[in-house]
Amino acid sequence: MQVSSLNEVKIYSLSAGRSLPEWLSDRKKRALQKKDADICRRIELIQDFDMPTISTKIKVSRDGQYVMATGTYKPRIRCFDTYQLSMKFERCLDAEVVAFDILSDDYSKIVFLQCDRYVEFHSQHGRYYRTRIPKFGRDFSYHYPSCDLYFVGASSEIYRLNLEQGRYLNSLQTDASENHVCDINPVHGLFATGTVEGKVECWDPRTRNRVGVLDCALSSASADKEVDGLPSISALKFDGTLNMAVGTSTGQVLFYDLRSSSPLIVKDHQYGLPIKSIQFHNSLDLIISADSRIIKLWNKDTGKIFTSLEPEQDINDVCIYPNSGMLFTANEAPKMNIYYIPVLGPAPKWCSFLDNLTEELEENPETTVYDDYKFVTRKELENLGLAHLIGSPLLRAYMHGFFMDIRLYHKVKMMVNPFAYEEYRREKIRQKIEETRAQRVQLKKLPKVNKELALKLIEEGEEEPQNARKKKQKKMPSILNDDRFKVMFENPDFQVDEKSEEFRLLNPLVSKISEKRKKKLKMLEHQETLGEEEEEEPEGKPSDAESSETSDDEKGWVEEVRKQRRLLRQEEKLKQQKRFKEDQQTVLEPRFFEIKVGEEFRSFKDTAKRQKLMKKTLGDRLQLEERVGALSVHDTTVGSKQVTFKLKQSEHQKKQQEAEKHHHQERRQLRRSAGHLKSKRGRGWPFH
Repeated sequence: MQVSSLNEVKIYSLSAGRSLPEWLSDRKKRALQKKDADICRRIELIQDFDMPTISTKIKVSRDGQYVMATGTYKPRIRCFDTYQLSMKFERCLDAEVVAFDILSDDYSKIVFLQCDRYVEFHSQHGRYYRTRIPKFGRDFSYHYPSCDLYFVGASSEIYRLNLEQGRYLNSLQTDASENHVCDINPVHGLFATGTVEGKVECWDPRTRNRVGVLDCALSSASADKEVDGLPSISALKFDGTLNMAVGTSTGQVLFYDLRSSSPLIVKDHQYGLPIKSIQFHNSLDLIISADSRIIKLWNKDTGKIFTSLEPEQDINDVCIYPNSGMLFTANEAPKMNIYYIPVLGPAPKWCSFLDNLTEELEENPETTVYDDYKFVTRKELENLGLAHLIGSPLLRAYMHGFFMDIRLYHKVKMMVNPFAYEEYRREKIRQKIEETRAQRVQLKKLPKVNKELALKLIEEGEEEPQNARKKKQKKMPSILNDDRFKVMFENPDFQVDEKSEEFRLLNPLVSKISEKRKKKLKMLEHQETLGEEEEEEPEGKPSDAESSETSDDEKGWVEEVRKQRRLLRQEEKLKQQKRFKEDQQTVLEPRFFEIKVGEEFRSFKDTAKRQKLMKKTLGDRLQLEERVGALSVHDTTVGSKQVTFKLKQSEHQKKQQEAEKHHHQERRQLRRSAGHLKSKRGRGWPFH
């Protein structure tokens, strides 16, 4: 049994561990269970709870005694009896099951919708009857008051099959091209279907009229979420009388109140995969939504994550055992997973021993740290010379590195670095010496980058405690001691440029203050070079001088700004004069441009026109060509449109066509003149 924890919520995977193959005899299975420790420790809650290859759908009967699952290959259904903790029966089918539902309290009445358009009805003994629907089905729902089955699929119609009369009724016509999912509210019987266009249409089965449409595709798009394409509806589930949850193909879950057209909350799975299943847990106000990668449990009022499950295989379906904390999942793997979350509820009565087992595990928690293994990255492996072991049993890949035996790691470490103990000893001695030095009087050591800024921060830090005592404020942390701003005093790229225009205009009085700081910097550098320790602070100026300085600063602020502006204008003029001189000295040379093969140069205006034309949309270009007469658009009798294009001709082609026309005209004139002469000779006219 595997235990995981997220947000302090324990999740017990009851299907974890090795499984025995079916072709083994009972004698060999018993022998393996005695010898193998992993097989002995595993919990097989329901015997043979798996499929030959994959499982597609899983449901629990209303009485809670039977768990039914469909899978392949061959297409089949398996029914498991929870009271006997084993398989009740297995039936093979003619085609894969798209969806199925249990109509009775037990397994005596089951309906299967298959991928070949057939609908099969099964009773206790086996297949009872089968019929066919006109289009391929995707989902169906059963309306108990009227005994009607509603089928949705690759059609705009919703087919209704009445089980009491045994015949099809008039179908419901939707505005969608296809319908993916459907559901019926168990309280008031409202029927809802999710379309491929991202809308949910709600119908009243009593009047067979549409009562409302929700545009979920528009609501799922937000400012911070980019949606690729039009999201379709992939999951739909009612909760109580007024609530409904809708899952989209782009990975969002929208929680609605039926009285409002906008969702109360939109939850994104962040994977961009279609939502496969939506379930409700009413005791804790949770929504359990699943895509093929993850199962998320989140609060339907706030959207806050409660916990999540991420199995190794892709998920096809999720089912909750009623009134308990147990979940079943159908996966793209032979084994169907069983999870038990004690926070959601107690264990079912047929496996009540799980509560005692989990309580014992919580009383004696095991450490989750691998004490016998060492985690190393790929770079550390290369430094140790063990990169050739990647892919071997000695290294187990995990996240961005590998786990290896701690004994092997220590051996290799001693061989690669035999003086590691000496380095450790030196480091300890250095730490002890620094601890003793901390008791002495220390000099102010300024960083290499932004020394003036560091000195300013030190002065402000010394003044802050006095101001805080007067105003009774808390002491704020210094930037110098914050690791987030460490690079600002180490990397030269962060050096403050005091000659820049922005700095000079924003800090007009910085020159006076910087002169004082430069004096202090020189004093500190001189002390560092001589190694002297000053016990007495340098004498400061009297209070009246400081007050006069502040007043002078306030008065001379405008003058300083004006002075800086004048200096900036002078510098700008000097730069312009320098550029003008450089432009006069430079000699312009003609530039030649090469024209592509097959194109003729007309003028630069044509290229500009062509660039503007290429920026326009296809519709605008077609309208422009239609005005010029280069194309014509006609409506055909079928309802489509026919477009005829006339290719543009180059100047060379136009000249060639004109020459040909001129040549044909000359030949026609010669033929006419020759015919005219022949007719004159026939009449006996004199020929000169």
